[in-house]
Amino acid sequence: MANNQVIKSNNRPTETDKYVGSRIRERRVMMGLSQQDIADLIGVTYQQAHKYERGINRISASHLYEIARVLKVEVSFFFDDLEAGSNDNAVAPTQRMCLELARNFMSIQD
Repeated sequence: MANNQVIKSNNRPTETDKYVGSRIRERRVMMGLSQQDIADLIGVTYQQAHKYERGINRISASHLYEIARVLKVEVSFFFDDLEAGSNDNAVAPTQRMCLELARNFMSIQD
């Protein structure tokens, strides 16, 4: 763990939790899955999946492993560029458009 990162003694989600949630959402959208789809695949409620993505609730190691498996990425994917992106958690409009384009492209049948 980086020396400049403060470990919180309370159970509130940190900026890292929010960043991991945003990476989950990014990958889910890229794969064309809804929050309900991922919730069903990892065995949680839609509300819980939503809270994970928003960084409202922390994700246990076992759930993070299961999410990585379902989304076909390594667990480290959720932490890529954490230092660079920890202060900018929002998805830029251009990124959102690209993600939506990828999702729509994946839904084309023929």
